[in-house]
Amino acid sequence: MTTRHEEVGLTNDDVLKIYETMLLARRIDERMWLLNRAGKIPFVISCQGQEAAQVGAAYALDTEKDYIAPYYRDMGVVLHFGMTARDLMLSAFAKAEDPNSGGRQMPGHFGQKKNRILTGSSPVTTQVPHAVGVALAAKIEKKDFVSFATLGEGSSNQGDFHEGLNFAGVHKLPCITMVENNKYAISVPFDRQVASKNIADRAIAYGMPGYEVDGKDPIEVYRVMKEAVERARKGEGPSLIEAVTFRLTAHSSDDDDRQYKSAEEIEEGKKLDPILSFAAYLKEHGILTDESEKEINERVMKEVNEATDYAENAPYAKPEDALLHVYAEQGGDN
Repeated sequence: MTTRHEEVGLTNDDVLKIYETMLLARRIDERMWLLNRAGKIPFVISCQGQEAAQVGAAYALDTEKDYIAPYYRDMGVVLHFGMTARDLMLSAFAKAEDPNSGGRQMPGHFGQKKNRILTGSSPVTTQVPHAVGVALAAKIEKKDFVSFATLGEGSSNQGDFHEGLNFAGVHKLPCITMVENNKYAISVPFDRQVASKNIADRAIAYGMPGYEVDGKDPIEVYRVMKEAVERARKGEGPSLIEAVTFRLTAHSSDDDDRQYKSAEEIEEGKKLDPILSFAAYLKEHGILTDESEKEINERVMKEVNEATDYAENAPYAKPEDALLHVYAEQGGDN
């Protein structure tokens, strides 16, 4: 009998890799919360509950040639594209070796040239036009790569989202946009943000297909994403994907979601944890055992522990490095 993951072209090894990347993202995130509460790092913006959508989608891309423009929760995406636990911890501690900004940006503002991760910034959704611009370059230069932008559903109400998707649709660009709909724009619930039934319905206005998918199921996200990537590579233009998820934490370490979520809603969300449900799926098909689950978790925790120790003891940037790569340096004796 063919399993669901085999039906979409994933092997047993593939789904184990997806699970391990999801778990690594979760364990890094959990460690960051502990470090924040201990007063060792200033800020956390969490991926918990959204790992399945992130890793499932990223797995359908080619990490050797495609470009990503992630948003601040996308730890699962950037881990798959080559960032390491050490990289992420260096960013959390704002150390000089932080690959994103040399310790000058807030955590979650990813950017790494060698892995084709476009640099993000604090204004939400500005990454969408950037990803569309990269896709335009692919079309102009007739190169075989696609760009992938992600954002939260609250960000989909910003002008950059509509301008970016409209441009991508008009020019049939190889750009895929995924909205990770966790139902809250900080504290504002979905029905107070969006008049349409869902985000995916907006795609028709921009001349592209829109797909609503269970963002808690990495296999289903992979299936939809794979189809979108194939369309883009064949020159059939962009796609909009809405991955419906549940944010398991507050918006950030500076937020208290108990002010706007009921205890029942929070508890119900925990039952939908994609880490637990995907592990159950793997065990059901004999791919993951209690023993291998323990071994994977130990390996992941070793990586997280080593990354934490390294980053905590790494040097901070020099004060004068605040201007590095901001202004041109003048040569000569002056």
